[in-house]
This record gives sequence, C-alpha cells and structure tokens, in this order.
Amino acid sequence: MNYTDKLTESIQSVKPSGIRRFFDIVNEMDNVISLSVGEPDFQTPWHVREAGIRSLEKGRTWYTPNRGFKELREEITNFYKRKYNLTYDPTTDVVVTVGGSEAIDIAIRCMAGKGDEVLIPEPSFVCYVPLTVMAGATPVIIETKAEDQFRLKADQLEEKITDRTKLLILPFPNNPTGAIMERSDLEAIAQVIRKHDLMVLSDEIYSELTYNGKKHVSIAEIDGMKERTVVINGFSKAYAMTGWRLGYALGPAEIIAMITKLHQYCIMSAPTTAQYAAIEALKNGDDDIAMMCDQYDMRRRLVVGTLNEMGLNCFTPEGAFYAFPCIRSTGLSSEEFCTRLLQAKHVALVPGSAFGDSGEGYVRLSYSYSVKHLKEALNLIREFISEL
Repeated sequence: MNYTDKLTESIQSVKPSGIRRFFDIVNEMDNVISLSVGEPDFQTPWHVREAGIRSLEKGRTWYTPNRGFKELREEITNFYKRKYNLTYDPTTDVVVTVGGSEAIDIAIRCMAGKGDEVLIPEPSFVCYVPLTVMAGATPVIIETKAEDQFRLKADQLEEKITDRTKLLILPFPNNPTGAIMERSDLEAIAQVIRKHDLMVLSDEIYSELTYNGKKHVSIAEIDGMKERTVVINGFSKAYAMTGWRLGYALGPAEIIAMITKLHQYCIMSAPTTAQYAAIEALKNGDDDIAMMCDQYDMRRRLVVGTLNEMGLNCFTPEGAFYAFPCIRSTGLSSEEFCTRLLQAKHVALVPGSAFGDSGEGYVRLSYSYSVKHLKEALNLIREFISEL
C-alpha cells in the first residue's frame, strides 16, 4: 500500500533529528566514544532519587492533577521568585509537562498556527522548526553569528518581522553554541518585541548552567515582557534528571490555561514519581547544581582550550554544556567531518548543520562527559586532523 496520501504533508516534510541520526549510528557500532548527546554524566542526586523511591514505596502511583501537584507548582514559582524575582501564581500561571519538550510543543501549538510566522534564531536546538511546521505555522530563521557571540541582535530581529509575525522563540543559554543573552541584549530586543506586539517562548532549560560569573537573565524580567512571555524550563539538565521526563511552562494565566487544555487531551498529566522527585530537587538541590556547574566549567575550559590548540577555532561558550568549534579549516563539510571522524577514530560528534543551515562549518561537542572520556576523544580528534 502507498501510504503517502494517508499521512499529512507537514509530518512528511519534517526531517528526522540530525542528533538522533548520529546517535542511532553510534548505537550500532562498537567501542565508540560519543560526545554527541546532551546528557549529564552525573547521576540524579541521591536525595532526589530517594524522594522518588519513597513515593513508590508508599504506593503513590495515581494520576496527578493536569497542571501537576500543587506543591510542585508552588516550588517552581518559589524557584523563579528566588532566582529571578519573578512572581507567578502557582494556581494559574504554571503547568507541569512531560519534559521541556512537551512544553515547547504545546506552547507553540497554542500561540501559532496557519498563516502565522515564528521567528527562530539559529543555530539552535533541532525541535523548534519541525514543531512550528507541524503546528501549521511558518518558521522564519534568524542567523546568529560567531562574531556576535551567537547572540540575537535587535536589528536582526527587526529585519525579519512582517505583519504575519506572531511569536519569537528565544533559545538561551543556547544549544548548540553555548551562547547566552545578557540583560542589555534582552533590553534591546524587548523594545522591538513590544513595538510589534509579539509573544515570546523563552526556552530556559540551561538557565542554571552559566559560567565566568555570568548569571542567566530571563527576558520575563525585562519591563513589559512578563505578560508576553511563556517561559519553558525543566529538570533534565540542571538536576541530571533526563530520564525522569519532567518540565514546565510559566506564563500569563490566559495562555497557560490554553496550554493546560492541550496538555489535558494529549498527555493528561506528567509522571507522578518524577513530580515527587522534582519537589525535592527544587527544595534542596541548589548545592547539587553548584557542584555540577563547577565540574562543567572545568571541562569547558579543557575542551575549548584543546580545540583551539589543535587549530579548530572555538567560540568560548558561557552557558549550557556544549562547544561549537569551526571546522572549515579542514576543508570538510560538517557532515563529512563527523562521518569520517566516526569511521576513522570512533568518536561521535554532531554536524553543525543539524542545528540549521547556519550551523554548517561547525560541529557540536558535548562536554557533559567525564574528563577521562573527553581527553580520550580530544586526542583522537587531534590525530584525525593531523592525518587529513
């Protein structure tokens, strides 16, 4: 049977994830050192795991409220008040989701549809364009540049706005570049956003992982922006809880109500055990974050310094846990570089082109792995380059 006419055009037009494609290849090979997946090598802190285990031992395996447990929603709003001086009502302004990924999906679907344009800075995480397309909206790419430290500039934003523009996705700290936006950057783009009456989806999943004394600033902190921003965050990166699949969306009550409605029908509620663990993480997890962040910072300096030494010019990331070196000096495309490196040295990186056309000429390397793992991989990359 020919299934082409049985499937929607939008799903058929979307390409599979470039990250997962390399991940699948790696899984079929032996003795591969993979720096391809953005997954902390730390275990979920024991006190957090213990809270999940305790909930199971007590038989707490029932459905939760659609929005998530009230106590968890209270701790999420307490966290944003404590960290960013942002006040949200836990009753109306937050919904707990299955990872930040679900929150991004349903937020886009609630705020953009047929005829709307969604502005997406790239290079950026692979999900934004496909989710925009599947929502029926049109993605409009804004290319960020190494000479601007991969930050979104107000003039770039202004150039891309039309009378169809509805939503800006703001993916900082950024995957794959490690770029951040400082307060002055956000104030400049906020003027443009207010001028054109746009909404913002601010993906802040790496908000707690910043370096060089730089602290994350949420665009919702900027004057006039809280009422037009949906903040997405979660527990995967900062608390090493990738497999627990828990995230959340914060925003204006009217928008969160619609996001919750969609969440009700497509998911119902986030995992119960994970919510108990997340309550503990928010209450007592600050020291865990600080420890992991210190380790990532040390690895970051090792990786960036070594890449630059071997002739791969690498922007110094100030957030997340990725390095994004330029490989144009090798004469290879991003895809060729990663494919040949994997074949020759059994080291897996991700082509920069997986994160948009503007990522061509770069590769992504995750330093969320052990120092031993990183040193072995870097030595093999050095060998590979010397043999080209």
